[in-house]
Amino acid sequence: MNPFSSGTRLRDMIRAIRACKTAAEERAVVRKECAAIRAAVSDNDNDYRHRNLAKLMFIHMLGYPTHFGQMECLKLIAAPGFPEKRIGYLGLMLLLDERQEVLMLVTNSLKQDLNHTNQYIVGLALCALGNISSAEMARDLAPEVERLLQFRDPNVRKKAALCSIRIIKKVPDLAENFVNPVASLLKEKHHGVLLTAIQLCADLCIVSEEALEYFRKKCTEGLVKVLKDAVNSPYAPEYDIAGIADPFLQIRLLRILRILGHGDADASDLMNDVLAQVATKTESNKNAGNAILYECVETIMSIEDSGGLRVLAINILGRFLSNRDNNIRYVALNMLMKAISIDGQAVQRHRATILECVKDSDASIRKRALELVYLLVNETNVEPLTKELIDYLEVSDQDFKGDLTANICSIVERLSPDKLWYIDQMLKVLCEAGNYVKDDVWHALVVVITNASNLHGYTVRSLYRAIQTSVDQEAVVRVGVWCIGEYGDLLVNNIGMLDIEEPLSVTENDAVDVIELAIKRHTSDLTTRSMCLIALLKLSSRFPSCSQRIKEIVNQSKGSLLLELQQRSIEFNSIIDKHQNIRSALVERMPVLDEATYSRRRDGSLPVNVSTSDKNSLQNPNGVTKTFNAPLLDLLDLSDEPAPPNSSGGDFLQDLLGGDILSSSSHTGTTQPQKSGTDVLLDLLSTGSPPAQNGSSTADILSISQDNNSSVSALDSLSSPMPQSVHIAPTTGGSPIMDLLDGFGPNPPVPKDNGPAYPPVVAFESNSLSLTFNFSKQSGSPQTTNIEASFTNKSSDVYTDFIFQAAVPKFLQLHLEPASSNTLPGNGNGSITQKLRVTNNQHGKKSLVMRIRISYKLNNKDMLEEGQISNFPRGL
Repeated sequence: MNPFSSGTRLRDMIRAIRACKTAAEERAVVRKECAAIRAAVSDNDNDYRHRNLAKLMFIHMLGYPTHFGQMECLKLIAAPGFPEKRIGYLGLMLLLDERQEVLMLVTNSLKQDLNHTNQYIVGLALCALGNISSAEMARDLAPEVERLLQFRDPNVRKKAALCSIRIIKKVPDLAENFVNPVASLLKEKHHGVLLTAIQLCADLCIVSEEALEYFRKKCTEGLVKVLKDAVNSPYAPEYDIAGIADPFLQIRLLRILRILGHGDADASDLMNDVLAQVATKTESNKNAGNAILYECVETIMSIEDSGGLRVLAINILGRFLSNRDNNIRYVALNMLMKAISIDGQAVQRHRATILECVKDSDASIRKRALELVYLLVNETNVEPLTKELIDYLEVSDQDFKGDLTANICSIVERLSPDKLWYIDQMLKVLCEAGNYVKDDVWHALVVVITNASNLHGYTVRSLYRAIQTSVDQEAVVRVGVWCIGEYGDLLVNNIGMLDIEEPLSVTENDAVDVIELAIKRHTSDLTTRSMCLIALLKLSSRFPSCSQRIKEIVNQSKGSLLLELQQRSIEFNSIIDKHQNIRSALVERMPVLDEATYSRRRDGSLPVNVSTSDKNSLQNPNGVTKTFNAPLLDLLDLSDEPAPPNSSGGDFLQDLLGGDILSSSSHTGTTQPQKSGTDVLLDLLSTGSPPAQNGSSTADILSISQDNNSSVSALDSLSSPMPQSVHIAPTTGGSPIMDLLDGFGPNPPVPKDNGPAYPPVVAFESNSLSLTFNFSKQSGSPQTTNIEASFTNKSSDVYTDFIFQAAVPKFLQLHLEPASSNTLPGNGNGSITQKLRVTNNQHGKKSLVMRIRISYKLNNKDMLEEGQISNFPRGL
């Protein structure tokens, strides 16, 4: 007999396929078998139809096409006997799905079988309908399934309930037809029927709000009683699992109670007692018991409940954290993350256990525990928790250091009690995992350091020590180099010593040694070496005795293969050699960076103007992206906001400043002649030309009022960190050059002051100088404020070449009128007055703020005073 004829048994075909040694042999066997089955289908072989379909199902499971045998399923389903129907329905569920049109042909057969007198055939039809029912079939056969929910045999009722779940999911409109039958099923004693009825009830509550309200009122009490009986039931061998009576039923009951109790206080009150019983009586030393306890905790957290039961639930999760099973600990951590928003105080009691989970050997548990610790930290426990995490950072795996470092930095930034603690913790993190710290983290540290003026000495000394021990951590090196460049004199002279510090003996050469070592390290990248060069330039001014040595170190980068380092080296060498007279002003200390502005920019709430240049860029400590086209000015960080993107590219100064050289005209309303880039650059780096000639390049930086005799460098006026709207006005006796900088047209007239009166304010006061502001408003223009500034000299000396400069943020526009004089007599015998006009584009939302700089000569010696004014009256 042909081994591949239609009479071949299924086991023989399986044996032949498994005997194949190659895929080609298997395909040959399957191809011959399929050919024999096709021949049998063509001959309408009734004797072996069920056997052929069984073989087709196995071939289908191997992944071969079997669509040619689909109609054989329908013929077997239509057969009268149970064996044929069983194979037919099995084939129907495997070979077909609801998307096949041929499935509609079986609807009539299904309807007949659902009404069959043989309960096993009814069960076959329900099973098939529950697996492949389409929406059309569900509508046609729903009445038969609804009737079978009351069938005499519990197995049929169970299958009818499962089939009903498929029907209401396919056609939610039919949900109301099943509400009453399900309510009666919930009173069943048979656990199998009860399980399926509870699941059907849960699905009905999801698809129908009316069903949910009905079950809350009619069935909650009964379900609570069933759960209570299950918890307190004696040993029953039929349902016992590890000494627990039917944990599957208990879990289903807890889930339906969770749905019914959510958002309903009355239903929640009914189930409080039984939930407490489940939580206290269920054994936790078996996996089945832990599953019940977990569902019980989920239910307690979901229903409307008092705090006592929730504390009990969180204590259960705390016990889970001590379990040896990783799966149990993981689900406990997940649940605690949800519970912390409900009862954070109860979760805090398990803080020590959660911290131990951070040190777990399982990576998933470590990561989840770290996320939970982040949520647990608050103002009261930030210090001990941070200490624990930093201690663990020292011994943690390399793969985990990145996540751990990011969380520690976020915690420290978010909840630091003071700047000293913040700086200490960040230095510890940088020393342990500086290479894992993102750029914006150490940028933020630099911003905080600039704002902590009383900690500059402490910080630079701490960083000096840190670089000695953690030279391989790039972030430590960058912050340390930046601080030594800024505050190297404080390091050498031990200025600003705190009580907690130990004395540190550092010479000027020692400070230069640190930077030289950093720039020569082969692992230092371009950003670090660039920062080292700018730090050396600053130290050349702060440490005159080391100037020659610094020049030699800077010169070594002239031959660098990196164009950026070459350019910096050449420029800085020129400044050290030829421009000592402007070097001190050029490398003076950075102004205080605005923490609020940086935070908003970092969070994305403040847009950052990024250069459109396609060249490489550096991230500076204030978080602003600077193009490599501006090596001299950008690394000095002379402004907190980047200049507008360069659009022309034809002017070297435009590349140098990263902005439009005529940008000031948009603020002043005038047109100014454009200088050639070479001329402006010579003005920038020379001392013979008046600084006012750089007005067009600094117009976006400061509002300046000065006369042509001033010796203040134009770069001095660049040091304000606040972007401004600007108008430059000449003082009395100004030269024609100043008139050109002020524009070709006359200054706009100042409207009469007829607005509301405001009390005068002492805006600035030093030992010898006092500045008073008198305010007035323009009628009909609440955004505009007229200010009359009055300067008084309290000393006995006369101040000459008196210049007042002011800067405001971008939401303000500032116009300065010429000052009444440039000589301020002593002993308060006279004053200089100057009028200002400020327009607040966000009037009512933001208050006025202004940064000022006052320069003058005292006995032919240049003097400079700076300050910030934020005590403007409300409503301006």
